[in-house]
Amino acid sequence: MSHPHPELGPPPKLPKGGLRVTPLGGLGEIGRNMTVFEFDGRLLIVDCGVLFPEEEQPGIDLILPDFTSIRDRLDDVEGIVLTHGHEDHIGAVPYLLREKPDIPLIGSKLTLALIEAKLQEHRIRPYTLEVKEGERENLGPFDCEFIAVNHSIPDALAVAIRTDAGLVVATGDFKMDQLPMDNRLTDLHAFARLSEEGIDLLLSDSTNAEVPGFVPPERDISNVIRGVFAGAQKRIIVASFASHVHRIQQILDAAHEYGRRVAFVGRSMVRNMGIARDLGYLRVPAGLVVDVKTLDDLPDDEVVLVCTGSQGEPMAALSRMANRDHQIRIVPGDTVILASSLIPGNENAVYRVINGLTRWGANVVHKGNAKVHVSGHASAGELLYFYNICKPKNLMPVHGEWRHLRANAELGAMTGVPKDRIVIAEDGVVVDLIDGKARISGKVQAGYVYVDGLSVGDVTEASLKDRRILGDEGIVSVFVVVDSTTGKVVSGPNIQARGSGIEDSAFTAIVPKIEEAIARAAADGVAEPHQIQQLIRRTVGKWVSDGYRRRPMILPVVVEV
Repeated sequence: MSHPHPELGPPPKLPKGGLRVTPLGGLGEIGRNMTVFEFDGRLLIVDCGVLFPEEEQPGIDLILPDFTSIRDRLDDVEGIVLTHGHEDHIGAVPYLLREKPDIPLIGSKLTLALIEAKLQEHRIRPYTLEVKEGERENLGPFDCEFIAVNHSIPDALAVAIRTDAGLVVATGDFKMDQLPMDNRLTDLHAFARLSEEGIDLLLSDSTNAEVPGFVPPERDISNVIRGVFAGAQKRIIVASFASHVHRIQQILDAAHEYGRRVAFVGRSMVRNMGIARDLGYLRVPAGLVVDVKTLDDLPDDEVVLVCTGSQGEPMAALSRMANRDHQIRIVPGDTVILASSLIPGNENAVYRVINGLTRWGANVVHKGNAKVHVSGHASAGELLYFYNICKPKNLMPVHGEWRHLRANAELGAMTGVPKDRIVIAEDGVVVDLIDGKARISGKVQAGYVYVDGLSVGDVTEASLKDRRILGDEGIVSVFVVVDSTTGKVVSGPNIQARGSGIEDSAFTAIVPKIEEAIARAAADGVAEPHQIQQLIRRTVGKWVSDGYRRRPMILPVVVEV
């Protein structure tokens, strides 16, 4: 198996007839999926998604792929193929189209409808090309064929990319549910046909590669959900991804069966379910869905609320309900269903929400105590089956953390893919398909780009480090006025602390040390404000560390008069 190395340099010029594959996100992480294909001087992008922040990234709203390596080549981009409508595959499209709004978007009907609604908020009117499974489109030198795959959102597609370098298949997110809610199966016949043609490189979903066996059918959840509805005495509140149409369909079916009305809560949930209903992907019986404002007129045992927040997102509706910061108040006897998976890294946030809801008397039903979720990603048994059908000549595991990528690579090796033809890459690692063999050829910049409010890319790792220090250790500010001629202290030092756990009065003990240090510096001819600031920072820092074993941010302000 090929492995990336930290010392990799920039890749050489791509030889004529070679295909270059550059993942800018989605490898070594769950989210931010984006892969750039290059052939004959032209580029094709598959997916352009976001990653959601974790606790150690305070204040961050979204994390984008790094567009640096293609920023000066956007005129070479033939299009962006979107495999499906989840945020980790389409969420960064508005930020790329800000840089070049006329890049074509290619995807299925539902996928394009979801991204168009998102782009409206950014005031971008995209050029789109709707495709269906079984269709082929020439995008410059890339001959793209689209294949139906089953996932946790309707209308998901894999894409087969033909160039003179060979046939590459990117699965997108997929599983092999044999009883899908929409009767749209993963098209194994199409993959078998591609196998006969010869798949030179397969990029395969790795998310569930560690999980043995097969993913249970989505339909298996129906009886569990109906059981929860049968036993619920008051309101039922369901938290789900705002794009999980199949799961919401089962909630609507159960609500209709048990005589309850449904209201969607949260902008993204209202928008996405409206789109799915209008396009015919969500079947809604007449009169079932009502406006949330009318719920007060209904008895509690006739109410279902469907909202966002299944991952513990602090600003989502469910988190705000748990924190008593929402117009909908949880009361004893309410039932809350968390009908989604736990994305790695979100566990603490989710359990914090569960504890908050339980505190107010809710009965919380989640994956840990009931079968209210099945995954949208193929498990190991399905992947083995899939590889035996596809028989790829080269394999590149994608979409997953390191443990998932390695597990997927092992599955490929078990089915006969030669180990020297299995490429385990990471974000930014460039893989070239030349003369039928995939190999790592270099590395490009592919770091995190942070979105903080209206700011994109301005927040750095250093900024986040400062935020973590402020959050964990607090801040100590020191204000001093010095004589610009003599360097002696004219006023101060005045010291204030916030969040440091140290009383302001305690800093009286350090004032003489600061004055002494400044006087000593003045005697040595040190009078530059920046140098005095550094001196104050060292003096106060050592005193706090020695006396309190703490490391707050120290902010000296020196004014000359």
